[in-house]
Amino acid sequence: MDIQATLKSKMDEASFQKLAALNNDDVNAFVAYAIELCEPDKVWVGTDAAEDVAHCRQLAIDKKEEIPLAIEGHTVHFDSYYDQARKKEVTKYLVPKDDTLDPKLNQVEREEGLKEIEELQRGAYKGRTMLVRFFCLGPVNSVFALPCLQITDSAYVCHSEDMLYRPGYEEFKRQSADPSFKFFKYRHATGEVTERMTSKNHDLNRVYMDHTQNTVYSVNTQYAGNTVGLKKLSLRLAIRKADREGWLAEHMFIMRANGPDGRKTYLCGAYPSACGKTSTAMIPGENIVGDDLAYFRVIDGKFRAANVEAGIFGIIRDVNADGDPVIWDVLHNPGEVIFGNVLVKDGKPYWLGMGEEIPGSGMNHVSTEWTEGMKGPDGKDTTPSHKNARYTVRMSDLDNQDPDWDNPNGLPVGGIIYGGRDSDTNVPVREAYGWEHGICTMGAMLESETTAATIGAEGERKWNVMSNMDFLSMSVGRYIQNNLDFAKDIKRPKVFGTNYFLKKDGKYLNGMLDKAIWVKWMELRIHAAAEALDAGYGLIPKYDDLKKLFKDVLNKDFTEQDYVEQFTVRIPELLAKLDRMEKIYATVQENPQAMADEMAAQRKRLEALKAAKGDYISPLDL
Repeated sequence: MDIQATLKSKMDEASFQKLAALNNDDVNAFVAYAIELCEPDKVWVGTDAAEDVAHCRQLAIDKKEEIPLAIEGHTVHFDSYYDQARKKEVTKYLVPKDDTLDPKLNQVEREEGLKEIEELQRGAYKGRTMLVRFFCLGPVNSVFALPCLQITDSAYVCHSEDMLYRPGYEEFKRQSADPSFKFFKYRHATGEVTERMTSKNHDLNRVYMDHTQNTVYSVNTQYAGNTVGLKKLSLRLAIRKADREGWLAEHMFIMRANGPDGRKTYLCGAYPSACGKTSTAMIPGENIVGDDLAYFRVIDGKFRAANVEAGIFGIIRDVNADGDPVIWDVLHNPGEVIFGNVLVKDGKPYWLGMGEEIPGSGMNHVSTEWTEGMKGPDGKDTTPSHKNARYTVRMSDLDNQDPDWDNPNGLPVGGIIYGGRDSDTNVPVREAYGWEHGICTMGAMLESETTAATIGAEGERKWNVMSNMDFLSMSVGRYIQNNLDFAKDIKRPKVFGTNYFLKKDGKYLNGMLDKAIWVKWMELRIHAAAEALDAGYGLIPKYDDLKKLFKDVLNKDFTEQDYVEQFTVRIPELLAKLDRMEKIYATVQENPQAMADEMAAQRKRLEALKAAKGDYISPLDL
């Protein structure tokens, strides 16, 4: 293939010159191959320029991939009825014949998978414009910066990436001078569409990741989790890159906790779905850096984290004025917002749990003329707004953003939080004895009880190592070892575990805003400004410290009875959890010795505590 001739055959001079200015043979080859395979009518190349960003947004509206709403700057996008979330069963790694991946990971032989995806993408851009865009994971002009090249026929995908990520065209120029420069690549094809511009052939939806080439391919899908390659698809590639280079890519928020006398402390947190991740990152009175993905590196001898993204692709269900005032304001004021798969009536979006009456008819992911009680094409009941409906906003539009959120050197991390959901085992907050204890018994043993909104039985405990299980691209054991080894020779953050979902007689023991107290206690512990009690599986707060924090922060009385109910050490349940984890880790490949050591030590401490004080131990007796 004559690459230069192929590029010129489909581009105007302006687009060709934008590409030529990068002076990167790998970029040219990837773009030219996409032209040859997907056969677009023309190719448009975008840069970081404001007019190129505006072009993609307007193109999404012109193509009816997005529909303007009543509030200025707001649009709505609809995905196919069958394309409303990540599809695990068709999301696979392309694995060479001579390579092995953990058998727990969904995979297909590389050559077989490439052949399949290319057949599905062949000619997919006929009659369409191929869009070529450049973005950056992490801050630009930074050691964190990972440049990315997106090829797609969807203006909605480009518009979403403009809101969610930093511009990357100039970063490509900067890094292309390095002979070893490598970048992440994505080729997406919407596939055949319906009259509503949604992907038609959902049964032929494929999302394949070639970790050997840092490349993601997706077809017959529009849902952003499958098409916006820089999100969780990139996380899988970044985990392997981090493994090779000695840093960490994590499924974590970053927030700033504000302590006494203007003290600023940064915390990162990993929480499975429905365990309080976003609400913790957005606690009133604190500051958000990022809500989903973080990169960790050692810089100048310090453990530092950077927000991979520059926006939020958030679940909109249950976002309301009382619980999420910052997001609520963004969603109700002029400015750039993309709503996804909500109900629209008279130009206004509605969603489940918004705290307002929802109309019984309108336009949604099911139909342009949806009415209450309407069945979906699969015969199932439908809701006005999809349960996984989304909003997309920029970090820069949040009133509670940390002013330093885009620091090219990242931010110093004082604490790591692993938040699970269980009704009967863990106290609301505890601190690990050290890094190894925290990684092994809080991060690697993270569990979450399923809820009524989850497919499967309610109350079932699901293991989710560091909330990253769905995105691992190596064995669980190797991933844990990388965390244990990271930053060995420097002061590492304190590690904490949280559980906001303890129950008594079927009722939650904590209020929605109580998590603000646990974060304040963590902040005090990081600075040695509060004492703690040894509970056998970590350190827990003293009553007097919590009583003062509840009064100072929430103006709420926290009684001794509240304290005893919430912070009782439940030995039988804790030992049962260890039993479950020992069975799981007996099957884990490359399992670190530290896992067995920490679990054995935890069992020994808990059994000694049980022998001395019984099955259920009041914190007042510690």
